[in-house]
Amino acid sequence: MSDDGPRPSTRQTSAACALDVDVVRHDGAWTERGISDAMVELAAHAALACAPPTKTAHCEVTVVLTDDAEIRDLNRTWRGKDEPTNVLSFPSGDMPDAAGAIEDDAPDGVPVLLGDIVIALETTTAEAVDKGIPLPDHVSHLVVHGALHLLGFDHLYDKEAEQMEDLERQALASLGIADPYADDVPARDSNAGLAEIA
Repeated sequence: MSDDGPRPSTRQTSAACALDVDVVRHDGAWTERGISDAMVELAAHAALACAPPTKTAHCEVTVVLTDDAEIRDLNRTWRGKDEPTNVLSFPSGDMPDAAGAIEDDAPDGVPVLLGDIVIALETTTAEAVDKGIPLPDHVSHLVVHGALHLLGFDHLYDKEAEQMEDLERQALASLGIADPYADDVPARDSNAGLAEIA
């Protein structure tokens, strides 16, 4: 396993707030599969742009691109599930309130940390192959999904799931990515493969 360390963050302003995205690669094979930092950053920005505005002007998220072994350890430790999954979200203590707003209590110029999104290479690749979709599109979907969890959205109940899926569709459409929930996409459990830390 290689660790390329943190990449320089990208700051971009969305309708909601400025967002810094740090992409950390714990597995160099992500680069070989054509997954660029810019693509990951765009997906995170798209998620934030589609979510309700935050009360802070500056947020930060870290996206960790890893392998099945590391995500299995995280899944076992934090969710009690001894198996790999595609994505996990680890919200920071600066969680949005019920309206999706984050109180800006950070010092001026310091971004409010939303949390971390961790994505596993082997599971994500297998899902993309199984669904017949390009790997970059599936990774973008998982980044959007994880970012929405960091903003306080969930899919435990039907109404929540519908709202979250609508935001995912909007964000992905802004990136030119097809609706992953469309009827022509292979049938799936509404929560299949989309995991998070609550």
